Amino acid sequence: MHGFANPARFLRLARWLMPLLLVTGLVLAFGALAWGLFVVPPDRLMGQTVRILFIHVPCAWLGMAGWSTIAVSSIMELVWRHPLAAIAARAAAVPGAVFTAMCLATGSIWARPTWGTWWVWDGRLTSFLILLFLYFGYIALAGAAQKDATAGGGASRVTAIFGLVGAINIPIINRSVVWWNSLHQPASITMGKSSIDAAFLWPLLIAALGFSCIFGGVVLARMRTLLAEIQAEARLRRKAMA
Repeated sequence: MHGFANPARFLRLARWLMPLLLVTGLVLAFGALAWGLFVVPPDRLMGQTVRILFIHVPCAWLGMAGWSTIAVSSIMELVWRHPLAAIAARAAAVPGAVFTAMCLATGSIWARPTWGTWWVWDGRLTSFLILLFLYFGYIALAGAAQKDATAGGGASRVTAIFGLVGAINIPIINRSVVWWNSLHQPASITMGKSSIDAAFLWPLLIAALGFSCIFGGVVLARMRTLLAEIQAEARLRRKAMA
């Protein structure tokens, strides 16, 4: 990963990889959503409401993947001092929060006809709501550290530590339906097997891949923007000191 520590080298890679991911993701996501909305048959129990699956599940996956990206980047910043690690973590925070909010919103819409209520305080829903609040806290903390010119590396390390501590919530979300009995169904896809019918599984997997490509493209775009802002601030600082 240190091979991409040079900002100029990273920017050359991101310049062609970002549009490739975005275009590929949009094609796959819209194709999978069209497949799920117009081709897949209604579910025997949930009827037409099952079609929310093709948005809800990818959003849930990317909500957790976003914070996992923050946690890995935080480790790289704290241990290996990777120069782009903090930027990658900041870049993943906003899209991760958006997908987490979309997961909660679509889950609530799905719950109303399925469970008869918009919200229940069960383990899965509560831990995912906590994840959204963690995102808000991380975004605020990272923004404050970036703006505080006197904070130096210490504020950045505090932000990275917060990213690592927040990662404790990821396995809690994953195992919540096992640890606590609730209305939320258990995991339908586990390592090496799935309880989802193939008619729903394939468009779901394609949708997850498409949304993941979009997430990756957005993160690269935000990294390019953050790098540009840092370089502009550095040039202004040099001119002010001249």
